[in-house]
Amino acid sequence: MQKSKPSSLAWILGVVALFAAVTILAGSRMVAQSRSEKDSLFGVGLVVAGVVGLLIAGLAIPIHILIQRSQETHEQHLHEIASTLSDRLQQISVLLGTMSEQQMLSDTAKSVAFRDKDRDAIRRAIREEIARQDWEAATVLADEIERQFGYKHEADRFRQEIQRTRNDTVKRQIGEQTVQLEKYVTAESWGLAIQEAQRVMALFPNEPTVQNLPQEIEARRLEHKRRLLESWNEAVQRHDVDGSIEILKRLDLYLTPAEAETMQETARGVFKEKLNILRMQFSLAVQDHKWAEAVRLGESIIAEFPNSRMAQEVTEKMDALRKRATSPELAKA
Repeated sequence: MQKSKPSSLAWILGVVALFAAVTILAGSRMVAQSRSEKDSLFGVGLVVAGVVGLLIAGLAIPIHILIQRSQETHEQHLHEIASTLSDRLQQISVLLGTMSEQQMLSDTAKSVAFRDKDRDAIRRAIREEIARQDWEAATVLADEIERQFGYKHEADRFRQEIQRTRNDTVKRQIGEQTVQLEKYVTAESWGLAIQEAQRVMALFPNEPTVQNLPQEIEARRLEHKRRLLESWNEAVQRHDVDGSIEILKRLDLYLTPAEAETMQETARGVFKEKLNILRMQFSLAVQDHKWAEAVRLGESIIAEFPNSRMAQEVTEKMDALRKRATSPELAKA
């Protein structure tokens, strides 16, 4: 910083001091050479005025110097502040320039600069969507990895993982929803099974396996019918009368009128054989005086063959048989 030039006040004070000195000299000479009292007093006045002027100048000059130095220090401080502020403004200008350049980067440059972070963010997003079971959103993000970054193999791996996880999840959910359906099928309640299938179909409208449930149930019904028919034929061939009749009762829910007609003759033979067996057992029980057994067999004949002549004959004897079965005295007769 340059030194400031002497101010006009300093020059004035110098002139005052010089004038005061001249006044003192003039007053002193006048006093020394005075011939009258008046001239002597005037000379003394000049000396006093000169001394006062010197005192004023002597006091004013140091004060002025202090003020000037203080002003110079203040100006220097202001200069330092201005210099610091200028440096800060220059730094801010550079920073703003850098920010402006970054803002002016093209989308391609930005994608290159933040490529790794963006890719990792998409990967995390895919995992989150899989956890939320939002398969469509996860697939879109996997496609974005291929489209934006060109990573086809990684995108394929994600798509395979999404599809596999989706299939496992949907399969588990379908399994949970079809538990009751399986119970109906096992109980041969085919109508209820179809109703349950329709409910499950409404829950999974986009699943082909679920939409085919009615056809699968019908196929299982027909397969069950086929096995019953095989069991019926086998029981008839080995003359398993009780087994044949039991199977025939279950088959009654599956047979069409035409099928029932083709089996009618065989069924008559089975029931006739059953009736003959009951007749023989009933007769033997009566002959052996096993009245309780005879009552039981008689009731079976009446219940199973109510329209047969044998049922009519047994009905006529039932009162007497019951009395013998409940009375020890009659039982011995």
